[in-house]
Amino acid sequence: MAEAATGFSPASIARLMRPRSVALVGASPQPGAFGNNVLANLERCGYGGAIHLVSRSLKEINGHACVPTIDDLPEGIDAIVLIVPERAVIEAVEACIRRRIGGAVVFAAGFAEAGAEGRANQTRLAAIARDGGLAVNGPNCAGLVNFIDGVPLTFEPGIGRADLATAGVGVLAQSGGMMGNIRQALGLKGVATSYSVSTGNEAVLGVEDFLEFLLDGDASRVIALFIEQVRQPRRFLDLLQRARTLKRPVVMMHPGRTQRARAAALSHTGALAGDHALMATVLRRAGVLMVDTLDAFFDVIMLLARWPEPPPEGAAIMTNSGAFRSIALDFCDEARLELPALAEPTRATLGTLLPAYASIDNPLDLTVIGVGSPTIYRDTAAALLADPAIGGLITAFMPGAPQLQMARAQTMLPVIERSGKPVAFAHFCDGAPLAPEAIALIRANGIPVFASPDRAMRAMAQLAEYGRILHQKPPAAAGDAPPLPGTGTIPEYRAKAFLAAAGLRIPAGALAHDPAEAAAAASRIGYPVALKAQAAALAHKSDAGGVILGIADAAALRAAWDRLHANLARAAASVALDGVLVEAMAPPGLEMILGARRDPDWGPILVVGLGGIWTEALGDVRLLPADLDEGGILAALGTLKGAALLAGHRGAAPLDAPAVAAAAAILGRLIRAAPDLLEIEINPLAVHPSGAVALDALMRVAEI
Repeated sequence: MAEAATGFSPASIARLMRPRSVALVGASPQPGAFGNNVLANLERCGYGGAIHLVSRSLKEINGHACVPTIDDLPEGIDAIVLIVPERAVIEAVEACIRRRIGGAVVFAAGFAEAGAEGRANQTRLAAIARDGGLAVNGPNCAGLVNFIDGVPLTFEPGIGRADLATAGVGVLAQSGGMMGNIRQALGLKGVATSYSVSTGNEAVLGVEDFLEFLLDGDASRVIALFIEQVRQPRRFLDLLQRARTLKRPVVMMHPGRTQRARAAALSHTGALAGDHALMATVLRRAGVLMVDTLDAFFDVIMLLARWPEPPPEGAAIMTNSGAFRSIALDFCDEARLELPALAEPTRATLGTLLPAYASIDNPLDLTVIGVGSPTIYRDTAAALLADPAIGGLITAFMPGAPQLQMARAQTMLPVIERSGKPVAFAHFCDGAPLAPEAIALIRANGIPVFASPDRAMRAMAQLAEYGRILHQKPPAAAGDAPPLPGTGTIPEYRAKAFLAAAGLRIPAGALAHDPAEAAAAASRIGYPVALKAQAAALAHKSDAGGVILGIADAAALRAAWDRLHANLARAAASVALDGVLVEAMAPPGLEMILGARRDPDWGPILVVGLGGIWTEALGDVRLLPADLDEGGILAALGTLKGAALLAGHRGAAPLDAPAVAAAAAILGRLIRAAPDLLEIEINPLAVHPSGAVALDALMRVAEI
């Protein structure tokens, strides 16, 4: 692959991640010291490469000879761990460059996270390292571990041969604490880790560099990301596309869901598309499973580690509690986990297995029959998993006696293995003792065991979401856009002409420069009409009194013309008008907002929601990928809080939601097809029982 954006090739990163020789600066025999932890980890893992120690005061540690300075090391060592204070880091990095060392891990804090002086020092550190070709991980990181080759370059204590793996989950976290937390949590659930990297402040190397490394190998079946800032969004998206092509699931947690709107000068669209929400929308479209909690993070990874290519269909739920059926229905509705109806052959088979009083449905209550007949679990699971409408299975049981738990596992595991569909074991009675031998048997077969049915259902919902992502058709090409009507902020009348050329409906109208032209236009259009002042510098013309609605006749038109210009003389005297738009008044309709904008980091995005005065009051909007088709947009409209207004509220006629979806899809195509189009917004779009009309439009085009 091409050289990384940081200036370091994949081979340079591989040298740091799979070093044939390691140096440790700050080695120590003192238990608990960082230097002692790193050395002990290397020894416990049986690291087979050369180990070089640097200590000013000691000649040897644990049989390893020490040299007093970095300059005394042999040339060409692959990786070095710098356990030195912040004030000594730059000097140590310069020495590493002199000795032609490949890469360095810097634990020290006190850089960009510590204020202006720290930021300046980090900038200097990065420049020196890049110029000298030293691939630096950190500073302010907890290091990295290669569990495939036994290379633990971290101060996290206690890593040994038992942690090594042949394949597993690749963990990348900017937080050192989270790196260790994720690895340990997965280990307790029986999920191996292939590599774990804490990238810290990312002065030189970033998440993108290590993600590329993970994708270059085949040891990371799932990639887990805990990221607080994506510093190279476009490269990141390219790597995610590669992960999707390789069918490597990527699960990501990104704290900071609080809406912090970008400084978008003119439109609601920019303010509504907050940083985190916009990023999450784009990443989900790219195939990333975004999670909001640590529980969900671990649970989804557990499932994907066993089934990295899940089907898109929903799940069946099998339980021995009738009451839980109702709980599950409520929960799955909120979690958006589809519970497909059982096929007739499945219902017939289950009818021969279960008592006559059992309700054959999904969720399925086995009643108490399983207490005396453990094989019922096997036979019922086999019937459910054989149903083509069922994409996975959740079992939610009272644990029962240890021998019942063991019998249940022993009978079900062969069925699960033959099926190939995802299965999650869950138990009621939080904290109730579970038979260790049953849990061990289930996990040995790679089947996740969940602490609660709630967590199993939520994780299965996200697994089905990923299955749908894998089965999505590639988006249609954007095609060509009409010629852009200028640069900078485009006045409404020109923006509407552009929209009309692209296929959207706009009211009949004409630009007038004096009262006579306005009267002639109104006569052609037909009263009532509206007058709207038009100028690039008057994006929010209503605020300046530049919009007058409901003009009924010629006399009212002349009075409105004078009033509009008097308003502008007071509020915007310096603005030179292109003219005044005379426009037919549209019949009342539901006001919605449609917007498309080009984010400088993440690219095109769509916004749909309630418009007019409700945009700011309710913020009932959805961010959507710009390449989403009309069907996907229509489904998203159904998730708005105001969706009932589209469906026909309180006996009103249903409104033309497909017309809204079609208009939004056109905006998506335009923002994708025209690279210089920065933003286009329709607010409001008046929606009627038949059709939708763009009543106002705002548009920005890049300056040439």
